[in-house]
Amino acid sequence: MPTIEPLDCAAELGIPAERLPRHIAVIMDGNGRWARQRDMERVKGHEAGAENVREIVTQCARLGVEALTLYSFSTENWRRPIDEITRLMSLYVEYLIKEREEIMDNDVRLVQIGRRDRLPPDVLRELDETARLSANNRGMTLCLALNYSSRVEIVDAVRKIAERIRSGDLDPNEINEQTIDASLYTAGLPDPDLLVRTAGEMRISNFLLWQISYAELYVTDTLWPDFHREDLNNAIRAYAARERRFGGLNK
Repeated sequence: MPTIEPLDCAAELGIPAERLPRHIAVIMDGNGRWARQRDMERVKGHEAGAENVREIVTQCARLGVEALTLYSFSTENWRRPIDEITRLMSLYVEYLIKEREEIMDNDVRLVQIGRRDRLPPDVLRELDETARLSANNRGMTLCLALNYSSRVEIVDAVRKIAERIRSGDLDPNEINEQTIDASLYTAGLPDPDLLVRTAGEMRISNFLLWQISYAELYVTDTLWPDFHREDLNNAIRAYAARERRFGGLNK
């Protein structure tokens, strides 16, 4: 990830800064199809996808996006062949080590959402080290959804709330949306304004179900390894052109 130079949204995208989404969430789909189209093993698609993360993270940070959440590995992905999972886990270790200096240089804060169980010790070690070093950074938050499931997240949030009730810290009648927000893995982050899905699939895939209640959806047929800076810019332009009513009416 090269040193990030801030961009003028109007100059780069042709939109005013206030039209920039605060939080972008991405379902990075299509690595396997990208590899098959080139008669490669699926793992080569994951390697190409991992390389592409750098370009998208850099562009979001340069534009001033507050948070970028990448759906990296779901709890359902453990069903994949063991060789593919092993390579994916090694890619996380490689990425976290290789990008650590640039993350620090560019004031990016790294966090992980998802359960830690089943993640290999070396992945946890590098995640924790990068998260620790970047904890006080004040630039963009890069949120890796790793071993993540939105339904599991909601279950964990309910358990956390139940523990507060059992300990006498919370009255059930006081539970509201803010109580739930504060109990989710994403506590402290703004809800996504824009959800991007690559590779043309028209589904959410158990991703941030609570948080994307009012997110604008942008689906592209472009496969993740081919989703580059201008593709991201086009997604943001499409978002900026929409009228967000949040259940109300146009003025």
